[in-house]
Amino acid sequence: MSARGKARRRALDILFEAELREEPPVSVLAERVERAEPPVNEYTATLVEGVSRHRPRIDELISTYAEGWTLDRMPAVDRNLLRAGTYELLWVTDVPEAVVISEWVQLAAELSTDESPQFVNGLLARFKQLKPSLAL
Repeated sequence: MSARGKARRRALDILFEAELREEPPVSVLAERVERAEPPVNEYTATLVEGVSRHRPRIDELISTYAEGWTLDRMPAVDRNLLRAGTYELLWVTDVPEAVVISEWVQLAAELSTDESPQFVNGLLARFKQLKPSLAL
């Protein structure tokens, strides 16, 4: 797994843990940075902070375009995969969009249900298509 791939997985772990603990993701991130076991990659921090900063808009987009699914009905891992993938796809400009989608779909395949990779792929691909028209 690439360094950025590991950073994505760690960001997902932090986002997921924060949701389970009902704490702000940046607080959980700060704990991990302070503990430094293992050290937190800079890209992990970028993803967690970005999701936190843009979460209202990210959740609005996911809720609007996830046909037949509400955020509350989604498995927590899928919800956080989509949040991080949406942030990276729409706000991070130095990673090719195809790479972003592929990496998050791969994490869905490893960590979630059998249907999750197709669901994540479909929604992120839709955001890629709509990106020029989305008000960010």
